[in-house]
Formats: sequence, structure tokens, C-alpha cells
Amino acid sequence: MDDLRFRLARDADLAAVVRLRDGAARWMLAQGVTGQWRPGELGGDHFRRVMHSGELWLAEVAGRVVGAWELWWEDEDAWGPQPPTAGYVHRLMVDHGSVPPGTGRELLRVAERRVAEAGRTLVLLDCLAGNARLNAYYLNAGYQVVGRKEGKPQPGGRPKSFTLLEKSARDAGE
Repeated sequence: MDDLRFRLARDADLAAVVRLRDGAARWMLAQGVTGQWRPGELGGDHFRRVMHSGELWLAEVAGRVVGAWELWWEDEDAWGPQPPTAGYVHRLMVDHGSVPPGTGRELLRVAERRVAEAGRTLVLLDCLAGNARLNAYYLNAGYQVVGRKEGKPQPGGRPKSFTLLEKSARDAGE
């Protein structure tokens, strides 16, 4: 993973991010995770909006996008109105066919450090309540379950139920 480089996305990266997200959706479906992401669900417009209201980060190897995540500074749909104390990680994704195991965890650590660098005290995220494997992934990464959100609106789809998780930004990168 020494070859991984991280940077903010630009408009020219949108097609690569859509391909990455669709590939991650196909990978999930192949793993039997049917209720989470579907190919074609999100296009460049979604990621462009994220770039304007938050941050869209890329992980690259040799100039090729192999991972990404969204970092929001508010998420009222899941968490309600909150003071500006958290960063919200969304859509953490990797190209499972071209990265070694542990790459997703490295992306998560970089996202957590970015939240801490922004002076926020918490890293918050949500994941599909019915995805036991993904819930366990975040628990193993040091997150704690702090609630559940029923019927959270979804871009490109029906509302879903999510587990709400948090981690102290002081623990960022662990």
C-alpha cells in the first residue's frame, strides 16, 4: 500500500469515480449483498454535488483511481441537526480486483485523519443495518454503534435503515 496516493477529486475524475462505485456495487452483489448498492444508481452529478458541499477523496496507484470516499461536514438526514463537531464518511469504496486486502481500512484511516485535521472531534458514519459483514468491518475498525436511523433517504433509491456509528477523532488513524 506504499504506492497509494490520496487527493481531492476534480471534475475530470467523475467518470472514474462512477466506474469505481459501479464496480464496488457489482462486487457487493457477487458477495450476496443485495440490499446496498446497485450499478448505475449514482452518476457524475451526485459526486459533483458532493465535491461542492463536502469533499470527494481519491486513492490512486500509478495515476489510476483504486478507491474513494465522500467526506461531509453535516448529515441531517441520518443524524439530525448537529453542532459542527464531526466529519461524516460516506461511500468508502475500493476496486477489489486491483488492491490488496486492507486497502479499505487504509482509506478509512486517511479519512479519519482528515476529520481530525479539520478540528472535528468525531468521525461519524452509517451503514446499512442489514449488512452484518459491513457493520462488523466498522466495529473492528474501532467504531461504536450509537443508534439506528430508519427510513434514511437515498440518492437514486428508496429510503433504507442504517446503523449509526462513531469514533473519536483522537483515535484517528488507529
